[in-house]
Amino acid sequence: MGGTRYSGIIILVLLGFLGSIQAQLVLGFYSKNCPRAEKIIHNFVNMHIHNAPSLAAALLRMHFHDCFIRGCDASVLLNSTSNNQAEKDAFPNLSLRGFDFVDRVKSLVEAECPGIVSCADIIALVARDSIVATGGPFWRVPTGRRDGTISNSTEALNNIPPTFGNLTTLQKQFSKRGLDLNDLVLLSGAHTIGVSHCSSFSNRLYNFTGVGDQDPSLDSKYAANLKANKCRNPNDNTTKVEMTPGSRNTFDLGYYSLLLQRRALFESDAALTTNPTTKSFVTQLLQGPLQNFYDKFAKSMEKMGRINVKTGSIGEIRKQCAVVNS
Repeated sequence: MGGTRYSGIIILVLLGFLGSIQAQLVLGFYSKNCPRAEKIIHNFVNMHIHNAPSLAAALLRMHFHDCFIRGCDASVLLNSTSNNQAEKDAFPNLSLRGFDFVDRVKSLVEAECPGIVSCADIIALVARDSIVATGGPFWRVPTGRRDGTISNSTEALNNIPPTFGNLTTLQKQFSKRGLDLNDLVLLSGAHTIGVSHCSSFSNRLYNFTGVGDQDPSLDSKYAANLKANKCRNPNDNTTKVEMTPGSRNTFDLGYYSLLLQRRALFESDAALTTNPTTKSFVTQLLQGPLQNFYDKFAKSMEKMGRINVKTGSIGEIRKQCAVVNS
């Protein structure tokens, strides 16, 4: 009797172990049931991203915002309904772009193999492929994610790292997702490409503490230049400013140089220089070759892409990325 119970325990442990293996993301997850999937995505990105290279930064940002809410499950793509306001309509996501791009990729993959490739994997793959296509680093994207069915704007509002966040806030939000201070510095390095609306940092120029003052941590000459030539109105929510002036489409170390010059746009960027550990890491990155940054960034991206993923029988494979299956 005891031997039977012992055997039963072993079987349960083995089943649990096998289940955990099946739940892991793997490289080439679609190699058997949709072998051309990643090639289709890669080809589409290479064909179209050069017509709008700024989309590379937008797609990377979408991937980041998706993974930070409920894990990398494409919940950021879901539309709001009559009784639910979705993530994409939360304030931090109102400036997200690239939804049509993802939808076009999804339609091509669905035509090849219906109901097989998740929207969550598509986001992860187009983010990587668009960065590579525009001259940035490559990172591995293991696949097998499934799509979530819940999307809530309040969760996005409360949990997407804010541009005005201090280091304590940022560290807590990253730590909750298994990311450390080095990951914070490296993933923030994505700000080396793309643009920002003036409204995302205008308080640093015009009303930092509520009395019409300027953020003293922002270089005064740079602030004056922004006020004179770009963000002339504190309420401007349309004008865009390059994150790294002159090289917004070049994935380089320019962002980190600006950090040490006190010329990064966001408070969350400037926060990286307020801690000796993060500031030292920024200096190390600048002193090393670009490939060193690329290699470290790649590891952090793969790490981020695994946050709370849904695999196995959890979630679904959406037929359309903007709505859950009926």
